[in-house]
Amino acid sequence: MIEFKHVSKLYSNGVKGLDDVTLQIKQGEFVGIIGLSGAGKSTLLRSINRMHEITSGELIVNGSEVKSLKGIELRKFRRSIGMIFQSFHLVTRTTVIKNVLTANVPDMPFWRVLLGAFTKENKIAALEALDKVGILEKAYIRTEQLSGGQQQRVALARTLAQNPKIILADEPVAALDPVTAKQVMDDFKRINKEMNITILINIHHVELALNYANRIIGIRAGKILYDGPASEVDEDVLNKIYGKEITKEEPKWESIIEY
Repeated sequence: MIEFKHVSKLYSNGVKGLDDVTLQIKQGEFVGIIGLSGAGKSTLLRSINRMHEITSGELIVNGSEVKSLKGIELRKFRRSIGMIFQSFHLVTRTTVIKNVLTANVPDMPFWRVLLGAFTKENKIAALEALDKVGILEKAYIRTEQLSGGQQQRVALARTLAQNPKIILADEPVAALDPVTAKQVMDDFKRINKEMNITILINIHHVELALNYANRIIGIRAGKILYDGPASEVDEDVLNKIYGKEITKEEPKWESIIEY
């Protein structure tokens, strides 16, 4: 359970990243977060694992009040939340499996990290994670030899190796072509269904959000303007969120991208 209670975030330049946000997200939901650039999508997402500190209100994640966490408690809390970025954040000059194994580094003694001495259990878990995203055969290939879509799958496998309860994905398909983006979104959807992992995706492509997410959160200037089923998002809702005349079908992939 993720619960925002009147949460606001005010940046030092006076911009409101979040403005009195109240919402609940249950375990196992697949949530798409949509809105213009600068609307507060990333702020909403990154406040959940405290990459961004909220200014006021209360944010409770799996029973923990996020603002109160410190030190070991905060690190342990963050281990239960996977994070996927647009830019993959991989070490491209090493193998795929070594990238996935880095998920274990926070829990390892320093000498093991220094020597790269991962356990047999670590390696089995890494291979299982790669299998779940369909690239087990790439385990011992240098990451730089993979396509962008395959690299994003490596990043997803690394997150799965953490055994997370929640996955936060910040524009995970923005750098991918439409076909590859669909393949990666298929992976997210399958993992959500099979593993009951809560997934929140900040996404510019409205069409993808509506096709894959069960629930849509629409945000503008830090305020939640829509929170409900993807099936009920119509042109009036989209016009309210984006402030311009658009439709769900036209112009497809370029409907809402960076402004």
